Amino acid sequence: MPSRRTALSLLAGTGAALALGATAARAGTAAPHPFGRYGSPARRPDPRTLYVDAHGRGDHTDVQSAVDAATGPGHTLVIAPGVYRATVLIDPAHEGLTLIGASGDARDTVLVYDNAAGTPRPDGSGTLGTSGSASVTVRAAGFTARDLTFANDWLRSDNPEYTGTQAVAIKVQGDRSAFYGCRFLGHQDTLYADSLTVTAFARQYYRDCFMEGDVDFVFGRATAVFDHCHFRALARTGLDSAPYGYVFAPSTAGDNPYGFLVLRSRVTSTAPDAYYKLARPWVPSSDLSAHPMLTVRDSRLGPGIDAKEPYATMSAGFPWQEQRFAEHRNTGPGARVTVPANRPQLSAAEARAHTPARWLGAANPHLPSTWEMRAVDGGRGLPRQPA
Repeated sequence: MPSRRTALSLLAGTGAALALGATAARAGTAAPHPFGRYGSPARRPDPRTLYVDAHGRGDHTDVQSAVDAATGPGHTLVIAPGVYRATVLIDPAHEGLTLIGASGDARDTVLVYDNAAGTPRPDGSGTLGTSGSASVTVRAAGFTARDLTFANDWLRSDNPEYTGTQAVAIKVQGDRSAFYGCRFLGHQDTLYADSLTVTAFARQYYRDCFMEGDVDFVFGRATAVFDHCHFRALARTGLDSAPYGYVFAPSTAGDNPYGFLVLRSRVTSTAPDAYYKLARPWVPSSDLSAHPMLTVRDSRLGPGIDAKEPYATMSAGFPWQEQRFAEHRNTGPGARVTVPANRPQLSAAEARAHTPARWLGAANPHLPSTWEMRAVDGGRGLPRQPA
């Protein structure tokens, strides 16, 4: 079995393997119609649509140059199949930016890099840190992504001397962000669902997405809804006992009434049974008033989750029992309530307040109507991609 980095390197123009054991022959070849149903530079639906293709058939050959060219709000970047190995920064000036994987299959279009928190800065001033390790950073509000893979293929096994092993695939800080049919691949700290500041509440919606990793691989202080998503916890080498890691690590600000909401989703694992915790709270040193919040409801938890002790404490003085963790009507071996004190459950009445509409404020008349559609109906108010 090739490593993640090997599998990814086989893609861009040199082969036809797909990252992490799947296959996508289209990803490494020059398809005759690289932008599918989304037109082309010669058939541009509007001047705010730009095309990215590594083979030179678009407006740009890399994602960052296309982002830089999309001046002003409301642009769309259509990205042809391929592996785009570079870091990408989307700053606040690009409000309303949309990125679309042209094939309609997230496995075909991969945005990836391999920095870690312990990677030295080019200027020798220290290391990148967790935030600096992100392959993609999104600071703009109203960001949308469809049918894309965001990955960080940095490997612990290749860098045994590193102590900073966090390696973020994407850091999302903008309010009103939405992701449909996307994949997020990494190991530690894969998806950083964050906000621009401690006092800024960033609402994010993830629908029909796939997240993979091991330690705290979905984490941050955003108000985030994960709807019909799949979380896969990976097996690890070099560890003799459980736990291998934690799926969620929310760091919700104390003044924020809404943290992470997971519903109609599933958690699976390639690790032995009960080798993963569902979550642990993250109270960062930069915000000791954080009050992490996670609700998991109407979801299936596989045998990889430790049903007896599904939660753990990250930092002394901030036990998980004092945080806002709750479950409701989950199923599967990892959801069995064997020790009731370790599985806080919502009543039916309480659960009625734990919904996407409540979390994302879809009933708020001051929010844009497009965001309301994304938050309430999973994007059916926006153009859908072919299955």
